[in-house]
Amino acid sequence: MTIPSPDNLYPLPDMPRTVLLKPLVKNPQIEVGEYTYYDDPSHATEFEHRNVLYNFGPEKLVIGRYCALAEGVRFIMSGGNHRTDGVSTYPFTIFGGAWAEKTLDIALGAPSRGDTVVGNDVWIGYQALIMPGVRVGNGAIIAAGSVVVSDVPAYGVVGGNPARLLKKRYDDAEIELLERVAWWDWPVEKVTEHVRVIMAGTPAELAELAG
Repeated sequence: MTIPSPDNLYPLPDMPRTVLLKPLVKNPQIEVGEYTYYDDPSHATEFEHRNVLYNFGPEKLVIGRYCALAEGVRFIMSGGNHRTDGVSTYPFTIFGGAWAEKTLDIALGAPSRGDTVVGNDVWIGYQALIMPGVRVGNGAIIAAGSVVVSDVPAYGVVGGNPARLLKKRYDDAEIELLERVAWWDWPVEKVTEHVRVIMAGTPAELAELAG
């Protein structure tokens, strides 16, 4: 039985529009788990430059395993923030010279929203936009075109601009069970053995296999 390799940049033969991100991304500020893929018919291999924007600061983008990212998904990083506590939001410092000399301490003191973290088994739809510092829980779904400005709970479904919680995929007890099972942490051989239940089973059925 052949198991797909997590190191294969192009997991689908003759379909260069789909890439696994772990073997693609080289920027140490972007961490991606195994089998997470990005689909784009024109710019799939340019993900870390076209889809992770304003990545100038120390903040990281962390994406878990087995996530599905549709074309045009973008992450705005904290480097794109402008200070809003003064009269002007204009970023004088970045243009250097006397402006930088006079304002560097102000720019360096700008508050950070921290890392942007996407859990495991997350589906992010076409042209969704994730804002700085957002945390997306395991098993969540983000609808196409959403602008996500706040955290998304595990197994939540969000949509809109700004994105709001539309529903939860399971009740709280089932979500807690799935978080404990954490199938995405299983060895890939075990995932392969039970892939039908992972795709189409219930939380209870999956939990029975977790031992």
